[in-house]
Amino acid sequence: MSADTHPEMPGECDDQPMATRVLIVDDHAPFRALARELLEMDAFIVVGEASDATGAMTLAGTLTPDLVLLDIGLPDVDGFEVARLLAALDPTPTVVLISSRDRSAYRTRLANSPAKGFLEKAELSGAALAELIG
Repeated sequence: MSADTHPEMPGECDDQPMATRVLIVDDHAPFRALARELLEMDAFIVVGEASDATGAMTLAGTLTPDLVLLDIGLPDVDGFEVARLLAALDPTPTVVLISSRDRSAYRTRLANSPAKGFLEKAELSGAALAELIG
């Protein structure tokens, strides 16, 4: 299990809306670094990173992120199962599944998943994520 945590950054003033706190889960460190950079440029706060399902569940339970950006192809358990496990947490984080594969490869599984949505890794940006989660 590989997991990194980072402290939350305080807001500039108390009456501003809280930034979305994100946990990034992907087994490729270069992608996690890129995702962190893209999201932090758009005011998301990345509170942690995990490389597998075990790390994801541990960090989701301790860091209570608002959002989990979750790769479908993890080495230990697939992202659909992790999304199901995350849905049982209290508070329940919003889950957005990601993959380098096209959405059509997962059509039925996405429809039956508790995840809020799906993004192809090539489409990832803070703006695309914000639009998806509303």
